[in-house]
Amino acid sequence: MIARQAVILVGGKGTRLGELASNCPKPLMPLDGETVFLDEVLFDIVRHGFDDIILAAGHLGDHVAARYDGTSFRGARLRVVVEPTPAGTGGALRGIASFLNPTFLLANGDTSFDFNLRRLDPLLSAAPEVLGVLGLRRVADAGRYGSVILEDDHVMAFREKSPIGGSAFDLINGGIGLFRRELVDLINRLPCSIEAEIYPRLASERRLLGREFNGYFLDIGLPETLGQARRDLPLRRRRPAVFFDRDGVINRDAGYTWRVEDLNFVPGAIETIRAVNDIGALAIVVSNQAGIARGLYGYEDVDRFHAAMHQALALEGAHIDAIYVCAHHPDAVLADFRHPNHPDRKPNPGMILRALQEWPIDPLASLLIGDMDSDIVAARRAKIRSFRFEGGNLYEKVEKRLRGLARASKLVPS
Repeated sequence: MIARQAVILVGGKGTRLGELASNCPKPLMPLDGETVFLDEVLFDIVRHGFDDIILAAGHLGDHVAARYDGTSFRGARLRVVVEPTPAGTGGALRGIASFLNPTFLLANGDTSFDFNLRRLDPLLSAAPEVLGVLGLRRVADAGRYGSVILEDDHVMAFREKSPIGGSAFDLINGGIGLFRRELVDLINRLPCSIEAEIYPRLASERRLLGREFNGYFLDIGLPETLGQARRDLPLRRRRPAVFFDRDGVINRDAGYTWRVEDLNFVPGAIETIRAVNDIGALAIVVSNQAGIARGLYGYEDVDRFHAAMHQALALEGAHIDAIYVCAHHPDAVLADFRHPNHPDRKPNPGMILRALQEWPIDPLASLLIGDMDSDIVAARRAKIRSFRFEGGNLYEKVEKRLRGLARASKLVPS
């Protein structure tokens, strides 16, 4: 099974921030309005399908608990566990050992690293002998973080932080990775630093993988980088979306498609979704399911189908951010005739409009891929661009459009 759990370490004191962090945990630093930095971290993690979130808190942990404990974030359940005494990042992880799933994402709450997190799943699953895989980033000031030596996807060693800096554009640990629960078994004394003690041990035993990604990266450990976060992140919040009609574009249309055994991806569909993920755009499915209105199957059947689709995509390093289903297809005999789009047989842009309201989407930079004229009309009514897919390999048909979307997007790192 793919990882659905994420642990976010939010216990640091933020000493380099000085007075700014004297009465506020570093991840709760305000950005704009009521949004804090941790909200942005949560958004990036939850939209990748992680729906069980544990916030491992320490310094001023009551502030974190007051804001998040027992709440939900875009459908994900949030729990806050406050460590009784400081014991390092290893101690924080060992303190929640009883809550951990067999695999889990581990992330720093003071770092934003915007890349396709589902790229980590197939790497870990293909290497049962390793305990984790780190997301790595190439930066100019590696000396501030300490650099990573990578060979054939294996992390071989870590270089210490250096006040005089590292080599130009060295690889660093981006503060996020996917791990097996057995990682906790290596934490046998406290206090313990995962970064300084556990990761080097795994590297020496060739049980730690790494993969370089080039997404936006920023940690807020310094006053100047916190200021940069306040400038950058509100502008990056709105992003392009690619809307996919499900049957005929992602999945081969089998008439009423709802059985898990009918999951049959269109050639190039997985590659297309993964490419959308890799550029940082949102991948959103909109699907009319007239069979629900006809009474042929129910929403719970469609949910099972979509769960299987999520699982299959994640094992290929891809994901769908959101799926919108409407049973009121214009041709549905048992449709609710009060539905505003049914009586005059108009295509239904309602799902698109709802997504535009519920997600931080830039409609002018977005695209809908459909296989029928009605899809194109719906996109036009929602005022987004569209492309009609008429068969063949989906990725080959839309690759140029995706490259153009990536170039136009402010999500692409400079």
